[in-house]
Amino acid sequence: MQQNLELLKQLKKELHDSAPKIEGMIKATDKSFGFLETSKGKSYFVPPPQMKKVLHGDMVTGTLQKDGDKEYIELDTLTETTLNRFVARVTYYKDKLQVTPDHHLLKKPLPAFTAMEKGSLKEGDWVVAVLKQHGLRDGRFRTEVTDFICSSDDPSAPWLISLARHSLPSEAPETDQDFQLQEETTERRDLSELPLFTIDSASTRDMDDALYVSARNEGGWTLTVAIADPSAYIALNSETDQEAAQRGYTTYLPGRNIPMLPRQLSDELCSLQEGQKRPALCCQIDINPDGAIASDATFFTAWITSAARLTYEEVSNWLEQGEPLQRPEPVLNALSALKDLAEQSLNWRQENSIVYPDRPDYRFKLDSEGKVFAIIADQRRIAHKMVEEAMVIANISAASFLKPHGIGMFNTHAGFDAEKLEEAVTVITEQGYEVSAEELATLSGYAKFRRQLISENNLWLEARLRRYQSYVLTRNEPESHYGMGLEGYATWTSPIRKYSDLLNHRLIKQLLTEAPDLTALQQAMTAERGEQLDQQKLYNRLAERDTNQWLYSEFLQGAVEEKTVFEGEIFDISRGGMRVRLQENGAAPFIPGSMIHKERKEMTLDNNSGQVFIKGEVCYRLGDIIQVQLIKADTQRRSLLATPVKESAQKDEAVSD
Repeated sequence: MQQNLELLKQLKKELHDSAPKIEGMIKATDKSFGFLETSKGKSYFVPPPQMKKVLHGDMVTGTLQKDGDKEYIELDTLTETTLNRFVARVTYYKDKLQVTPDHHLLKKPLPAFTAMEKGSLKEGDWVVAVLKQHGLRDGRFRTEVTDFICSSDDPSAPWLISLARHSLPSEAPETDQDFQLQEETTERRDLSELPLFTIDSASTRDMDDALYVSARNEGGWTLTVAIADPSAYIALNSETDQEAAQRGYTTYLPGRNIPMLPRQLSDELCSLQEGQKRPALCCQIDINPDGAIASDATFFTAWITSAARLTYEEVSNWLEQGEPLQRPEPVLNALSALKDLAEQSLNWRQENSIVYPDRPDYRFKLDSEGKVFAIIADQRRIAHKMVEEAMVIANISAASFLKPHGIGMFNTHAGFDAEKLEEAVTVITEQGYEVSAEELATLSGYAKFRRQLISENNLWLEARLRRYQSYVLTRNEPESHYGMGLEGYATWTSPIRKYSDLLNHRLIKQLLTEAPDLTALQQAMTAERGEQLDQQKLYNRLAERDTNQWLYSEFLQGAVEEKTVFEGEIFDISRGGMRVRLQENGAAPFIPGSMIHKERKEMTLDNNSGQVFIKGEVCYRLGDIIQVQLIKADTQRRSLLATPVKESAQKDEAVSD
């Protein structure tokens, strides 16, 4: 009998070993079963007993088994799990601590333990947990709660959870240091009498740039850019500097920011407040009447005193609508000169580099409890463009200044990804454009083609080409910025908010000395530093996206109930449906394929061409502006669903009205 059992086991093992092996990702469902999806898009059924061993998103290998005519996967090994560190909610089962991951397809409570004080965690609390044991790899699931985020009813939950999810700090850096000016390596000029001014949002406290413009006798202008100089207070590799390096950026979320530097510096000592003497790094740049930069900029350190704290709204209202602006005459004259300079600079860049069309910024208005009561689409007005052009000119000038030295933190963009260039050319030429890979690989050829697309307002092709683009990267060697059509770009105008800008400050100041010693800065400005800063920038953007989605899903509940119709731009088409950007408020609801056309077999959602075909006819394309109605605002998933408003429905509504 025992011998027969052994033979049966051996037979089963041989059958298992000879069966096809499948690798892929676990896709959970709302039911107890799931699927194993391969990289080629094929799906295999995973029965409920097997799904108990894995989690949505796990990379696994399994064996394809058959039960009559039905195929299913028997799971073998875990290759990788995406659920290493995760946000979860606390729950208890028979007084045993458990956590439920914050994902709609990860509903399984997982056993947990914690080193926190017993009883400190309540049902529904938000926490950070780490997976210690996995069901498929270790035979059971076990997690450790490492950090408390907030209680279940904390009104700050959208912000705190989004920050925790991406390992970002939720508070300003803590310090009891009394910051003092460091010993200077260059003598600062006294510009305290120059009527410099700042232009920011009304709520801005960390004001880091002040401007002044004067007309040149020979035509054109001289632009003076004064940037707050936190390097005057912070030594390289000091405790404050190391914290700033780790953060990389000030994190901006709706209604709040988490500064890179202690608020004593960012909002006070370094902020260019009106009437306050401040250390600054400055440059003066001559601009030709046509808006082109006339010559290399002159960089120097200085003491400045802002003569006026201005807002975008009041400056724009004065220039665009003639509203009074009660400021000293020298400030008003400089503002008018900056307007003229900015308009010519913008024209020059539109003709010689790349300037993309303006898009609104969306601003959440919050009440005292942190609830959104309105979303404002802030259009870019003349004052925004004035400041932006001044900053662009200053950053172009910094790149030119640093390039001969072969060191700096440069913002770079390589245009189309080298591996995707030929495919991009195929897409472009199919639309009748005469370009070659050789041309698009050059800065001038890329910029020329982009200017043509922009002038023709070809939103569909523009949207299609996004998938072939390379990323904007921070490099420690000078490279071109194809995305802006520039030979070089090195930001230094936001050292309170960006660590790369703070490093460039130190570098520029060191190069202004008689005998520059770059050893320490070369050790700080490495390729790895650029990669780390790019990663932190991504985390900041993801935290902002997550917070926005949470707030949108809460705020737009009323729009679902009221069946509000919005205009939206299609910006993504996938196999499952398409996504639109609502022009009124910036929300990005998903339109499932079932909402586009009932007969799925008659419809093709083509991601490659960026089009939706119904019965062989193009029905929707990337870049199209369509009308949609929200049908669901899911606060648990923080997602929005919408359906297109068909033309016939609109006509019926108009008749009934």
